[in-house]
Amino acid sequence: MSRQERLRETFNGPLDADYLRQREAAGWRLAAVEWVRDSAETENSNQEEIPYGLRVGADCAHLEEDSTEKQAMMLILEMIIQDIRLPQVAGELNRRGFRTRAGSDWSPVAVFNLLPRLIDVGPRIFSSEEWAKRRPRVLNLR
Repeated sequence: MSRQERLRETFNGPLDADYLRQREAAGWRLAAVEWVRDSAETENSNQEEIPYGLRVGADCAHLEEDSTEKQAMMLILEMIIQDIRLPQVAGELNRRGFRTRAGSDWSPVAVFNLLPRLIDVGPRIFSSEEWAKRRPRVLNLR
């Protein structure tokens, strides 16, 4: 089996057809092309993603709670408090019919990626009336 050599070159100007012919004559063949451009600044570049658990309100000017996403976050918090592993958390979310914002099944990575949001919203959830009702059940399961 023959060994292959690879050569990576960077171009600052346009790629010349004569240069390609010279390389081919020297025994090289083109294996890949990578295109790069400067990203254009658009007016949408300052937009932020809507935090999980919220959605744009009917007035299109405010954010409001998304009850389904809030229930998913409460379930995740319950299971984390019970020291349940992330793969099991993802499985339980899927079993109960919860889907990610993209509409896909939950995975351990998707649950992990939601942890910063749970840290942000945790104090509000833990001080809510709904959590006060859930707390005895959650703590008894430990």
